[in-house]
Amino acid sequence: MAILSVNINKIATLRNSRGGNVPDLLKVAVDLESFGAQGITIHPRPDERHIKYQDARDLKRIVTTELNIEGNPIDSFIKLVDEVKPAQVTLVPDAPDAITSNAGWDTIKHRDFLTEIVSHFRNQGIRTSIFVDSVIEMVEGAKETGVDRIELYTEDYASHYNKDKEAAIAPYIKAAKKATELGIGINAGHDLSLENLKFFAQQLPDLLEVSIGHALISESLYLGLENVVNMYKARLSS
Repeated sequence: MAILSVNINKIATLRNSRGGNVPDLLKVAVDLESFGAQGITIHPRPDERHIKYQDARDLKRIVTTELNIEGNPIDSFIKLVDEVKPAQVTLVPDAPDAITSNAGWDTIKHRDFLTEIVSHFRNQGIRTSIFVDSVIEMVEGAKETGVDRIELYTEDYASHYNKDKEAAIAPYIKAAKKATELGIGINAGHDLSLENLKFFAQQLPDLLEVSIGHALISESLYLGLENVVNMYKARLSS
């Protein structure tokens, strides 16, 4: 069964909108774990418009499951990860002004750079994942970097799920099979929701982890965090 890591960027966005500490990001992380979340994901960006670098340091002290830090490996990000030493770092090719992640790495074009970064983090005992599109060549390129896992970028799946879910999942099945063949672990994330997660997880039996934030927090406005966390876990286990 894949584990559920909850991305709490949206909690930080809400907190920052008033300049105080409501909601309390650290308390939310602790509560999510008590509700059954099996990991906490954050994606600090250089402008700290949601997750602040200090949040990463503070979360390291209190997260008892797995802390996953996502981001573009610019110098400040690398230094932060070196300091915090999370369980996992996920490399994402975000532009500084990106509203949200919108593409995976070209692991062929950036192979040398990614190989250097992966080696740097793995030498510190940090499990390393690369954000990739569901393209066989990109999975094969990721293997060449020495990475532990890939995270499949699932926006395309989510956007086509209601039109033709079989067609939407097909490239992800192929990419996942290739990753398993190459000995790479499989994570997934972006626009996964209560509606589309169950089918996705059923079709990718080697899926290890999903990272879900925007949909989960939005659904929790109506259903409550504790209820929604367990609804997600049920979809991963069925």
